[in-house]
Amino acid sequence: MTLLGKNHFELFGLPVQFELDIGSIAQRYRELQRATHPDQFASGTEQEQRLAVQQAAQVNDAYQTIKSPLKRAQYLLQLKGNPLDETDTQMDMGFLMQQMEMREELENVPNTDDPFAALDKIRSELKSDLSAVTQLAASQLDGEGELANARESVKKMQFLYKVQQEMNELEEQLVEQL
Repeated sequence: MTLLGKNHFELFGLPVQFELDIGSIAQRYRELQRATHPDQFASGTEQEQRLAVQQAAQVNDAYQTIKSPLKRAQYLLQLKGNPLDETDTQMDMGFLMQQMEMREELENVPNTDDPFAALDKIRSELKSDLSAVTQLAASQLDGEGELANARESVKKMQFLYKVQQEMNELEEQLVEQL
């Protein structure tokens, strides 16, 4: 079975769309892992072993991409010929202001009476924002002719995931200080 040359969705037998059944993807991943695991080809030729390693790596990469909403959205934009340009920093000014305010709140968390409660409040707001922008990106990516709008939504997703990462790091620091 050769998997090389297939896009991530083809590899998993999935439609090229954002909305997917993640549970079935995990099952298919395990099946592909078993079929492509290099140990299966230990007695094969050097070329067969090398191919097995490449295919196993491709399966792992595809799974990591598909299971992450952000990576899946970025990949879909790439497949549709409209990848994100890392040098394009233009964003909706209202969204940027909202993110600056959230980051300021995050910076002030350690100085509050109850840092964990303050963190939970920000986390709840972030979760709501992330859910809304992810749903919007999903409908735009799966719709026709909305790629320009989808790019903006995916850029917002990137921003929100970065804030989420910073929030998790801050929480780890707070726990260490206990």
